[in-house]
Order: sequence, then structure tokens, then C-alpha cells
Amino acid sequence: MTTSDPIPNINIGQVYDKRYADAEVHYDALGRMADFFGRNMPAHRHVRFFQVHYVKSGMVRVYLDEHQYHQPAPLFFLTPPTVTHAFVTDADADGHVLTVQQQLVWSLLEESGDLGDVSDIAPLCVAASQLPAPQAPAMAGLDRLFDQLRGEIHRPRPGQPQAVRALAQLIFIDLFRLARNRVTPQPVRHEDLSLFQRFQMLIEDHYPHHWTLTRYADELGVTENRLNEICRRTAGKSSKRLVFDRLMQEARRLLIFTTASINEIGYQLGFNDPAYFSRFFTREAGMTPGRYRADKRAL
Repeated sequence: MTTSDPIPNINIGQVYDKRYADAEVHYDALGRMADFFGRNMPAHRHVRFFQVHYVKSGMVRVYLDEHQYHQPAPLFFLTPPTVTHAFVTDADADGHVLTVQQQLVWSLLEESGDLGDVSDIAPLCVAASQLPAPQAPAMAGLDRLFDQLRGEIHRPRPGQPQAVRALAQLIFIDLFRLARNRVTPQPVRHEDLSLFQRFQMLIEDHYPHHWTLTRYADELGVTENRLNEICRRTAGKSSKRLVFDRLMQEARRLLIFTTASINEIGYQLGFNDPAYFSRFFTREAGMTPGRYRADKRAL
């Protein structure tokens, strides 16, 4: 992730899963990636990569450039390279995330000749609840393809790279076939979205410093009430909840992916009292940090 840009570029293979740093296709479960990146994903982009989120359960609020979608699962949203996107998913939302190098999709479109134009691939969202009846089986077929892809990724066997590539292409064929049924975006106020994104960047810089909401609001030049209203309208969450979610995201990430002690993690997150960190985590997660770490490592 490059932090010098206003909108970060995230290379999944370098930031999240270095085993696939140069892979043409990267797949993982939405829930597993949410453990690392969080349920409230700030604005970002993927240069030279297409990404598909297929959400099987829960609600999702998605921003593709300045277009807003708030839909129940099952649904998918497609993000072409460099398109800025952000999203918030329910705590129980799960599904699939597929990230592929742009050349794979471009080659597919050029070979087919009738799926779309390489120069005119727009971000889109398609929800099962808004599909015409004859198209409903296509969404079920997409679900099966993702399940097959997951099986190939997790069970190495002869021909795996070819199978993974073929399944990724089949998924994109179905996506483009369903594209004509895209959801109409909901209106969003540009100034609200801009301020919300600035708030998320401030959270990213200062969540370990435990800034008060008043300080965040002062930095943004609005009242605390105004900030809270914009957060609820944009993300469906209060400003306080967004700050707490970022703290919990980092706490979960450190518990799962590092060997740091629970006390050390608390100090890294700005808690001078280890007991207070443990109480905070337990209140938010419904279990102690130690139990959470043990449960995740047992999977």
C-alpha cells in the first residue's frame, strides 16, 4: 500500500498474501480478508488489477467512484483497475474476493468479441434481489463457480494453475453477461462523501492516539453532531463506531498475524493499561483477546 497518495493503491499479493505476489489470480474468502483489512474498508484502488466481491450473506454498502449502492446479499460488485472504491459490510457478511491481473480480463474480452469493449469496462453492482426471474439461475451458477475456485485454491493437484485460470475466466464471463442488470446507484452528496473519506484518513493516522470525536470534528472543520450525521448517512455507522472498528480491526490483525503478547498489542494500540485493553476488546468482540487468538489459530 502506498501511503503518499491521497487514495492508496493496494496490491493484494504484496500487502496481504505474499505467496501470490506475482500470481495472475488471487482468491480468498471475504470473511478472512475482513479479518485483515476490516469490515469498514476506506477508499482505495488496485492499479493493474480487476477485483470482484461476491457477497453471499449480510448487507453491504459500496462506493464505486462516487456511486453508492446499499444492497442485501447475494450480490457482486466489479471494480476495474484504478477505480476508487470503499465499502462497509455487516459483521456476519461472507463470500468471495477474486483479484486478477488486468491482462487476463482484456485477453478474454478480445478473444470473445461480444462480452464488452476493453476500453469501456465500468464499475458495476448486480444484486440477486433485482434480477429478472430468467436471470436468477445465472447468479446461482456464479455461486457454484466461486465454490469450485475455492476448492482448487485450497487443494493443490495436477493442473491447478490452468484450472484456476479457467475458473476465473468463467466467472468473468458470467459477470459480463449479468452486467446489463446492474443496480442503479443511489444518490450521494459529494461533500458528504469527501468529508467522510477525510475522516477515514484521519482515523487511519490517529486511531492509536485515541483522539476524541471533538478533536476529529475540529480537524475537519465541522461540529461533532454534523460528523456523526454524515457517518450514519454514508456508512450506516456512528463516528464513534468507525473509530472503535478501526481499533478492533488492528487488534484482531495483530492477534492473528503476529506473535506479540496481548500486553504488547495493547501498548501498540495506545492502551497504557493492559487490563483496559482486555476489557475493551472483550466488550467489542464478546470474548477475551486470548480466546480470540486461540480460536483463530485452531482453524
